[in-house]
Amino acid sequence: MAMKLLLSEDVKDLGFAGDVVTVANGYGRNFLLPQRLAVEVTKANLKRIEVSKKLRQVKELERVKDLKKLAERISTIDITLKERVSDSDVLYGSVQVKDILAGLKEQGLELEPNMIRIEEPIKTIGVHKVPVRLHPEVETEFKVWVVGIKDSDVPE
Repeated sequence: MAMKLLLSEDVKDLGFAGDVVTVANGYGRNFLLPQRLAVEVTKANLKRIEVSKKLRQVKELERVKDLKKLAERISTIDITLKERVSDSDVLYGSVQVKDILAGLKEQGLELEPNMIRIEEPIKTIGVHKVPVRLHPEVETEFKVWVVGIKDSDVPE
């Protein structure tokens, strides 16, 4: 047997809030309803979910607007990272996301590690553009200057 339910929250691999879904009775009764992830399909519930959906859309638009302002700020930032290099200007290690996050923190910005979108660690000195994804609709990039420090330059 199957039952129709109205999702009150997004459920991975099932649907989004406001969707009417058909699920197995056990899944609906034993998981979705007790967890308050779904409600029965009634006119009152449909109306309530529609109102909350509109409120969420307004909040999301505000959030995207704020993230776009942050993206503009991020695009103006340049950070400089000093890394140890060999005599032939090759980095001993590599610049990784945690190093970039530390550099951003010094600039007064704290981002989540998953927002930094470098394909692979940076292994060369020079200027590198680092893409940032704040939201599926908001992306930007900033410059990271990797400066080499030779062992002879490091005070003991």
